[in-house]
Amino acid sequence: MCAGALVQSRVRRLVLGAWDPKAGATGSVWDLVRDQRALHEVEVLGGFREDECGALLRAFFEARRG
Repeated sequence: MCAGALVQSRVRRLVLGAWDPKAGATGSVWDLVRDQRALHEVEVLGGFREDECGALLRAFFEARRG
């Protein structure tokens, strides 16, 4: 949903911390924001503070799994 909102809103650039190669639609199995068939292409800059962002995501999901 977030990737679709980025394209529909014509956001020019997305800056992200941690990549998720298994899920989502940005740099994953489907890269919607850079798909040539989409009406708008988003520039993606990733890996900013990647270790810190990855740790936050892991802690968030570990807490939810119990």
